[in-house]
Amino acid sequence: MENEHTGPRRSRWTFLTNHARVLIAIARDPGVRLRDIAANCDLTERTVQAIVTDLEADGYLTRTRDGRRNRYAIAPGARFRHPAEADREIAGLLAYLVGPLTAPSVAAGEVMNDPAGGRTGGVPAAESPA
Repeated sequence: MENEHTGPRRSRWTFLTNHARVLIAIARDPGVRLRDIAANCDLTERTVQAIVTDLEADGYLTRTRDGRRNRYAIAPGARFRHPAEADREIAGLLAYLVGPLTAPSVAAGEVMNDPAGGRTGGVPAAESPA
């Protein structure tokens, strides 16, 4: 039996915007190439470049040169844009979708090894609610 969630009538919308997907990709790998983000998010490189420019202009991330590559750092304390969520930091969403985040004492964008042997990106951990 078909319902609104199955079958040919299902629409192609998703819960996350392209901006969120690009930010998540950067949180996972601060040294990621825009070409790789584009392939992973099914976007053009030009679209990803425009999104990164938006995110940088609005203070969500910074971009620095690291040799021939760019390295990105997500701004600590950055908050959602929509008034309904403006009181919440994006770090909580990133922590949920990306996994363990670095301690706030780690420089933004720095990649370090965690005790479990994995790598963590440079997004500060979200504050836990009291």
